[in-house]
Amino acid sequence: MSAVRAVLWDMDGTLIDSEEFHWIAWRDTMEKEEIPITREQFLATFGQRNDSILPLWLGADATPQRIERVANAKEQLYRELIREHGMKPLPGVAAWLRTLHDNGWLQAIASAAPRENIEVILEALSATGIFQAIISAEDVHRGKPDPEVFLVAASRLEARPSRSIVVEDALAGVEAARRAGMHSIGVSRNGKDLPADIVVQSLEQLNSDSFDVLLKRNLPARNPGWSNHETT
Repeated sequence: MSAVRAVLWDMDGTLIDSEEFHWIAWRDTMEKEEIPITREQFLATFGQRNDSILPLWLGADATPQRIERVANAKEQLYRELIREHGMKPLPGVAAWLRTLHDNGWLQAIASAAPRENIEVILEALSATGIFQAIISAEDVHRGKPDPEVFLVAASRLEARPSRSIVVEDALAGVEAARRAGMHSIGVSRNGKDLPADIVVQSLEQLNSDSFDVLLKRNLPARNPGWSNHETT
């Protein structure tokens, strides 16, 4: 088991650029609820779980039943947009997925997205056979920067956190990787500051040995509160 090398992929903003489809789906769904939202409101919550976003927008009317109904409507519209218009991987993604697969790395999706969304996206990318595990919103209780999603993903792959590399585009995701005791690669397409071990604007900028070299680096001290999650 100690020989297992794992890459844990965030999805939105890392594998794909899904921002526009998410915005359209949220905008149209909230208009039907007669609660218009601005692009700024959307961006302030982009990447968070639906059960964290909707109470902010629904206010006193945010009952569990309404949150579930509105969230389901939004995600259904989002999937319809992908099926209608397709989805392309971000630059460098397809090549790295294949290279890592061919070189014996295990790979998992570790995302706060609903499982149905992930499956539709992987089908659109023709990448359904690349990943050995998919961790979705249904598999975890806490969102990033809590490390739960990455720890669950590593466990599914039977990989030690110290031999796992997280690929992320968000500050919360990079922090979650740090708390999990994992290496991280930050994809900063918009020039935002990410405290990852390696930061690139595109995965195309990585060297052919970047993942192997990173795995050999010493990790900083782990958060003591998560030391009991190391897979053995």
